[in-house]
Amino acid sequence: MLASDVEVGALAFIGKLVRIGSGTIVQHHATIEGNTEIGSGNNIFPYAFIGARTQDLKYTGGEPCLKIGDRNTFREFCSVHTANEVGNSTVIGSDNNFLAYTHIAHDCIIGNHIVTSNNCGIAGHVIVGDYVVMGGYAGIHQFCRVGDYVMVGAMSKVVQDIAPFVIVEGNPAETRTINKVGLERNGFDADAMAQVKLAYKILFKSDLTRDHAISKLREIVTNDTSLIEKVVKFVETSQRGVC
Repeated sequence: MLASDVEVGALAFIGKLVRIGSGTIVQHHATIEGNTEIGSGNNIFPYAFIGARTQDLKYTGGEPCLKIGDRNTFREFCSVHTANEVGNSTVIGSDNNFLAYTHIAHDCIIGNHIVTSNNCGIAGHVIVGDYVVMGGYAGIHQFCRVGDYVMVGAMSKVVQDIAPFVIVEGNPAETRTINKVGLERNGFDADAMAQVKLAYKILFKSDLTRDHAISKLREIVTNDTSLIEKVVKFVETSQRGVC
């Protein structure tokens, strides 16, 4: 089902289960299939493949979901897969820019205001927060989490979770510093920057164990909405460890 003002280019293919919202453009030779729901104002470039069946060999049939929000751009040859099991969904938020050859695998949960550079690969069950930037050829291992306002350096191999507000780089990726430029561009004030710097210094630059670093940060936290508390909660709930 397509909204009345959806634009469909020559030789594009749209499957019978697809739902597309108002103002979305499906350019020539793009493919959209599967149990896929796409919101409004998206732009899907030539040869992108949205809603492809999972590549996971554990897939046993049926029509799992892919849900996409509004105002996303999928550039040439992007591939986005539906979930692995019926009743589950791959979920993508809004206002994202996925550059050419980006791959988003089954059961991912992708946030808002994200930029993935060319040839980025995001494996199955990955959770990506808001305002994340990924450099070209970066790869995220399955089941990893990427915190808000993170910068992933080009060609990085991410095999553990990435705490919010930092830059990671390398193979395997390691936390290098705070994402100063990214935070400033998104309006973080001096107090917010100070909180992020303190959390980074105690977690990544001290000789404390993770548990001791978290305890020290908890002594500093003044409320549940502080940025330090956000970092602490993220690290505490990590199942794979933090880069």
